[in-house]
Amino acid sequence: MPFIRIYIFFFLSFTAFGQTGDFYGKIKFNNNEPAIGAFIMVKGANFYKEISSDIDGGFYLKKVPFGKYSFVIHSLNSVPKTINVTLNSKKKVLNITLDFKDNALDEVKITSKTEETKKETQGFAVNVIKTKEASLRNIQTNELLNTTVGVKIRQNGGLGSDVNYSLNGLSGNAVRIFIDGIPSSMYGSSFNLNSIPASMIKNIEVYKGVVPGHLADDALGGAINIILNNDAKTNLNASVSYGSFNTLQANVNGLYRFKESGFTIKSSIFHNYSDNNYKVSGRSIVTTGLGGVQTPITAKRFNDAYRSTGGMAQIGFTNVKWADQFLIGLTGSDDYKEVQHGAFMTITPYKGRFLESDALVANLIYQKKNFITKGLDVNINGLYGNRNRVVNDTVAAAYSWNGERAIDFRGDIFDYTWGSQQEGGPTLATIERKVASIRTGLSYAINNNHKVLVNHVYSGTDRTDSDVLVSLLENTFKGTRNLYKNIYSLTYELTAFEDKLKANIFGKHYQQETVSIDPEIITNSNGINEIVDDIISSNKKHNGYGFALSYELSPKTTLLASAEKAIRLPDETEVFGNDGDNVVANPTINPEQSNNYNLGFRFGNFNFNNHNFTISTNLFTRNIKDRIGLPIETSFNVDDELIVYVNQGSGTSKGFDAQLNYNYNNNFGLNFNISRFDLKIKNNGVEIDVPNTPFFTMNGSLRYSFKNLIQQNSRLNLFYSIYFTDEFSYLTPQGSNTVGNDFFEVPTQLSQDLGLSYAFPNKKLVASFDIKNIFDKPVYDNLSVQKPGRAFYLKLNYTINKF
Repeated sequence: MPFIRIYIFFFLSFTAFGQTGDFYGKIKFNNNEPAIGAFIMVKGANFYKEISSDIDGGFYLKKVPFGKYSFVIHSLNSVPKTINVTLNSKKKVLNITLDFKDNALDEVKITSKTEETKKETQGFAVNVIKTKEASLRNIQTNELLNTTVGVKIRQNGGLGSDVNYSLNGLSGNAVRIFIDGIPSSMYGSSFNLNSIPASMIKNIEVYKGVVPGHLADDALGGAINIILNNDAKTNLNASVSYGSFNTLQANVNGLYRFKESGFTIKSSIFHNYSDNNYKVSGRSIVTTGLGGVQTPITAKRFNDAYRSTGGMAQIGFTNVKWADQFLIGLTGSDDYKEVQHGAFMTITPYKGRFLESDALVANLIYQKKNFITKGLDVNINGLYGNRNRVVNDTVAAAYSWNGERAIDFRGDIFDYTWGSQQEGGPTLATIERKVASIRTGLSYAINNNHKVLVNHVYSGTDRTDSDVLVSLLENTFKGTRNLYKNIYSLTYELTAFEDKLKANIFGKHYQQETVSIDPEIITNSNGINEIVDDIISSNKKHNGYGFALSYELSPKTTLLASAEKAIRLPDETEVFGNDGDNVVANPTINPEQSNNYNLGFRFGNFNFNNHNFTISTNLFTRNIKDRIGLPIETSFNVDDELIVYVNQGSGTSKGFDAQLNYNYNNNFGLNFNISRFDLKIKNNGVEIDVPNTPFFTMNGSLRYSFKNLIQQNSRLNLFYSIYFTDEFSYLTPQGSNTVGNDFFEVPTQLSQDLGLSYAFPNKKLVASFDIKNIFDKPVYDNLSVQKPGRAFYLKLNYTINKF
């Protein structure tokens, strides 16, 4: 593989540069409270950096050239303080004490931007989600995303169930998920946002509609980039939680770095389990008695358990002359998921159908700023390995929603004539995949105003399907499914007018090849049997382009605009199907395209006394061609167990979202966001609302902190969250007669959560307690599948930052 030789050559060709060191430190007030979010300006000869302290008052600045520096520290509750230090060693520790003073803001003018704010004001419609606080509570990564403006999580049940992500109305595979820039699909279902704990994640970037070139993928509706923890500080974190539905979750993350050599050992492991035996009700939750009489009941799900276990281990070097990061390692995971029903909640649930998945991939990370020459940055992230999935469906017995054997109209228990839970016959279908992906990024800063970036992402999947329950002859001629994708991007970044104007212009080239081979025996004209390959292949190439623009109208007001001609190539499941997810193959499906536009404003941060708030808003439109989705359903096929992805037609999505963030004195916090859009598509020449899509959502959250409660230097945080989803129909109205259409409507939903966390004085142990859906309201999602009701969870989290 030539590209591997090239990368090895790079790794062996590093050039040593001048001596550098790291600043570590902690800022506290003279009352011994940590200075949270203190703004730090670091100035030196030809060096300037702005950073902020974390929730413990700590800060970290790496790869700083030896020399003399001044630290200027601003905080909402102190007057500014300046200290001068000399860096002449690999590590310099600073412990800074500020004089606490209420309402000191009048003496401070803070004009800085955090790293998150800088990213959110570059022109893209992007939100950056910090996970540190959430990782201390029993909050799943998907739940954290669901509180973000413009994002709606579409989940088919409880923990471990199938998840889709909706960004401004575009959902499913139109939204691409990345893990450190690598498509998450490469890791398989056993290592995804259902299983990765928030403690493994540094932050999450959510791009809506327009995706920057450095992520280089066919993300039509947007992208979610999960950035795993990459700190090079020695630390250890462990947590365990237990709650309703026999839900157990545990994870351990650790890193050890040898100071002199920079040799680094990094490891993360996790385990999740849930019975998912929550109560459900509705039109399909019935028992069938004599004569076929159906009686509605409230039932517990009984074949929906989920288990996932996995981990990541890496070794290498961090913060050395030739690499900021060079890590190689293994990621392994497996999961087990029982399947309660098909795409819809049908009157005859499954019992005995389950899925098993596993993955083992090797990974490599290399990052270096100022590679060979100043301003040239290199970023390489690759993986190669195997992932497999088995669908086990061999039970012929029919069951009812009460968990007992189903009876026919005569009162006799019966078995399915086809010999399995899902129609089609018993199966032990196995999908074996060899996967490879590598993301390469080069960026060169010509000067402070001009930058050029080149990025490439390759993803390849070689898939083989088999089934031990079919005949030996059929397995001998098992089919293969291969998909190879290359996406290239070129980006130019401009900064002008004293940093008020930021422009990002990019172009992308998409190429995807799919090959489906099914050997079969045919009889030729001479009456002789012979083997031939039924081959279906395609090679699609497309070009896209776009821009993002931001202009600082005033120090507190920024205009944001972005646009992109985006392409989304059909993925493996849409082309080849997937028995485990009840998806049928569609090899003729076409790529979907969209012209995406965003126009937004960001107001803030505004500060007065101890009050701080930010308002952001975004108007958007998406003009879609050949949208990929489920068929526009009609009432006669809502009980189908199987689904197929098709090109629905052309459509438009138009709407807005807005968000308010407010904080008072670092104790009280409020977040509120709203999203409203229309998503229409032409079906048989008639424009209709796309079914199974919530058009109006609102989320809100409150946080309040009590200091020194029960114990000195402790902190109690109280949390409240509310989620509103307006009613929507999972079927399109049939004709002008709307009588009975309410039968297919998902009702308005209002769910509320409560939580608390208590940080003990040593700052190492945090205990949290959460109540989800406190009023036990029915909550639904995809195709009216019901999600869990009220649930309780307790979590303990322990952290060691220094051994």
